[in-house]
Amino acid sequence: MNLETKWLEDFVALANTRSFSASARQRHVTQPAFSRRIRSLEQAVGATLVDRSTTPVGLTPEGQLFLITARNLVEQLSESLSHLRGLAIANEALDIVAAHSLALAFYPRWISRLQKGVGELPTRLAAMNVGDAIHVLREGNCDLMLGYHDPYATMQLDAEVFPSFSIGKAMMVPVCMPDAEGRPLYPLGGDSSIPFLAYTQGAFLGRSVRMLLKNDPTRMRLKTVYETAMAEGLKGMALQGVGMAWIPDFCIRDELENGRLVRAGDSAWDIPLEVRLYRCALVHKPGVEQLWRQMMKLPRDFLQA
Repeated sequence: MNLETKWLEDFVALANTRSFSASARQRHVTQPAFSRRIRSLEQAVGATLVDRSTTPVGLTPEGQLFLITARNLVEQLSESLSHLRGLAIANEALDIVAAHSLALAFYPRWISRLQKGVGELPTRLAAMNVGDAIHVLREGNCDLMLGYHDPYATMQLDAEVFPSFSIGKAMMVPVCMPDAEGRPLYPLGGDSSIPFLAYTQGAFLGRSVRMLLKNDPTRMRLKTVYETAMAEGLKGMALQGVGMAWIPDFCIRDELENGRLVRAGDSAWDIPLEVRLYRCALVHKPGVEQLWRQMMKLPRDFLQA
């Protein structure tokens, strides 16, 4: 039998409130996530514990019997671990999820700067696409999310439930390899067809590029030759001379400086980006709360990468 402590705490809360929505608020998770955790507990126990056919919900006979055990276990664990919590919180790493491009090229510079303002900050970083990162944040399975601000509100993150800090400004720049004379191999100006290195349909950065090109006739000259969700993948192909791509400037600083990549168009083709650090206000983890308070007191230059 594989039982998680939080499932037992969830069940005790549900037994007290007799309401999934009220219990979810009390446990600082979304109602769908809370319901899934109760079902996981029932699957692990091998019995239906909650009678969902009544309002308010009730407990089945098996649930009433199991409630005694659950309450005892929760109380005993709470008592035995309470004196260790202070030490655990002080040393607990924060779980951060981030878009691939931010994890690879943005995060190291930003976190090292932030630590100058808040001191040592243990973290665990997981890189994934933006959609998956948002899902992890919504489910309460991470402490913080490093992502792009969405000016078109397609991510549908409620600012009150998911507050955020602006921690960086960037530009998506159209780039390609230079020719023998240092000029762009695939310039946006002119009438020639341009081999295009594109983001896949669901990629967040791809939406920004599509919005830029939506009403521009230049899009008719772009012939997609490669697609990926990751900016680093487009960068690698651009360095091989395969085509032109829009890539965040923090990903290609060195390549632009040493001339391995050049702009394919002037600044009129740049796409502004804002990088934000998000949290879920429904989840109250002491380490996150403390960091958030510290960040609010810091000068802005400590927050910006």
